[in-house]
Amino acid sequence: MSRFDRIYRIHELFRNARYPVPMRTFMEELEASRNTITRDFEYLRDALGAPLEYCREHNGHRYNPLAPVFELPGFWMNPSELYALLACEQLLENVQPGLIGNRLAPLKERIRHLLGESGHGADRISERIQIQPIQARHAAHQIFDPVAEATLSGKQLTFCYAARSGTGSKLRNVHPQKLLHYRSNWYLLAQCSQANELRLFSLDRIAEPDINDVDAQMLAVQELDAFTSSSFGIFGGDPKGTAHLRFSEHSAQWVADETWHAGQMGEWRDDGYHLKVPYSDEREIAMEVLRYGADVEVLGPPELREEVILRIRKMAGMY
Repeated sequence: MSRFDRIYRIHELFRNARYPVPMRTFMEELEASRNTITRDFEYLRDALGAPLEYCREHNGHRYNPLAPVFELPGFWMNPSELYALLACEQLLENVQPGLIGNRLAPLKERIRHLLGESGHGADRISERIQIQPIQARHAAHQIFDPVAEATLSGKQLTFCYAARSGTGSKLRNVHPQKLLHYRSNWYLLAQCSQANELRLFSLDRIAEPDINDVDAQMLAVQELDAFTSSSFGIFGGDPKGTAHLRFSEHSAQWVADETWHAGQMGEWRDDGYHLKVPYSDEREIAMEVLRYGADVEVLGPPELREEVILRIRKMAGMY
């Protein structure tokens, strides 16, 4: 165990102890000699300013109970916590490149220095952990930054929006409510002044965002949750139906362990695994069903079953 780890563990033992801690406890916990622990005590007291003292009555060491509460100075975490922090930073960078990389650069250098002192290598994070975004449409920082700032500061936002319906770009004034990251892509949930209702805007279709110096109208949390969480997928709103899907034994090995929606119901039956999921729009759940090919059948409702049948016939016509 390195000095870095020992100092951290010694500090934890002192903080959690109700009585002075005997030397043998440190020797057993740290698997170190008396001389090594004595040197660590000196480092804690002389270099880090710990109010460390020996209590003759209990034949142990403690932090002086009359001294102010002592914490290790600076940024002090154990190696596992440092690795977790670096992994989180890498995850965020893959979600949105440049989101926090520049801001965390000094901190990352400090983490690498601390891990070097502990005898570990920070480079193994990038070597051993890989995040693979699928079908990601990264939003440029010129778009993401003002949209995020308006959302967090509660200000109205104006931008040009080119919907995928092909109707051209239109000017929108919105009241930002939430930023959503869904299936490797960013969306803005906002109250649209033109439509007078909640809308989802894909950040990769936004251009020329401009933050207005006007407070946004914030909707109730319950209304936002109802829009984003009531049904399957990114298309919001109250559920219009419940998809009843039957999966083959082969595909059910994965599906039975997946969460499609918080309100889903799944059970094994003699003819396979049955999953019931509320949905508000046939488009996305139909695409999800088709992803499983012949390993899933839509049992209901009839309109969803017809939508899937229609798509399959169109596909068959192409081949």
